[in-house]
Amino acid sequence: MLETNENEMKIKLLLQTKLPDYYEVWMDIACNLTHLIESQCMQCEYVKTHREILHHLHSHRELRLAHLALGVITMGYVWQEGQMAPAQVLPRNLAVPYCLLSQKLGLPPILVYADVVLANWKLKDPNGNIEVIFSLPGGETCSGFIIVSMLVEKAAGPGIMVCTSTGLGEVTRALKSMKEAFELMHSHVDPTIFHATLRIFLSGWRDNPMLPNGLVYEDISDEPVLLSGGSAGQSSSIQCFDALLCVRHYDETAAFLARMREYMPAPHQRLIHSLSGSLRDFIMPCSNPDLCRSYNSCITALLDLRNYHINTVAKYVLVPAHHARLSGCPLGGVGMALDSRGAGGSNIMGFLKTVRNNTQKALIAEPQDM
Repeated sequence: MLETNENEMKIKLLLQTKLPDYYEVWMDIACNLTHLIESQCMQCEYVKTHREILHHLHSHRELRLAHLALGVITMGYVWQEGQMAPAQVLPRNLAVPYCLLSQKLGLPPILVYADVVLANWKLKDPNGNIEVIFSLPGGETCSGFIIVSMLVEKAAGPGIMVCTSTGLGEVTRALKSMKEAFELMHSHVDPTIFHATLRIFLSGWRDNPMLPNGLVYEDISDEPVLLSGGSAGQSSSIQCFDALLCVRHYDETAAFLARMREYMPAPHQRLIHSLSGSLRDFIMPCSNPDLCRSYNSCITALLDLRNYHINTVAKYVLVPAHHARLSGCPLGGVGMALDSRGAGGSNIMGFLKTVRNNTQKALIAEPQDM
């Protein structure tokens, strides 16, 4: 579908796209999720899932792929009837293996950003074209959304690689490349389909008016569990750059971002923590104008990325929601229930504008050249 640099695709052998035969039923359900939902067969298929989970999964990659598969199946099961009748209970055949697997990986039992984006792609051909492993309802819009999001994360790589050596020029280039990758969204994702069909399947059960009390995981917890969906706030790369550049967030915004880190793989959390330092405090009293300009270039690039994110959310969430209200039609999918909410449950535009403003505050006054 989309092409990546050939040299950077030599990790082909590292990609895990199959599970042992014992878990064939998981793969079949996850691969055919859209068809099963459209034909109303999800209720019949989930009973075929296994409760014994870890015995035949031997590598970390197998565990991650299994977590992705169960996450996709869970989202399909919960939201198959749309916003009017979401499932209140995840049946034991899904809940037990999913929670055991999640505990082993240190991830929550819900489809997180690290699943649906970072682990959900494979090479389509030797030329470097890529495609998703598992799709959600929404057809090409779903595939485009996942792949473009992955390319945004991929563009961050060179900047993160030099973070510990404070290669500020490379950080700026990486942030600009992320924005360029993000711009592909408009060519591959239809706003109406995203809003009406796909978005609900990325929604969680915390701060969600469609499931205000959460979801019961049968045989795991008698009380409903509250978990956020796969928000872009769970992007490790963005939080890495915030940490490196000392972009400060406060109050509810800081609390939300801290909670989103709990939805990241543990090594990603540790990397963000290790990058949190005093770079800005070091640069501010410095009399080197070039260093100050380099830092401000990074902040400006991050600011541009966040402004573009705001505009994209307006196009894909707010505008379709407005049109739906004017037509009196909730568009069948997420409708108006999440018009002001992100997948993670935040007040989406208020949150995005706050992190944008906090980024702008990180700019420092540049000393004059001597």
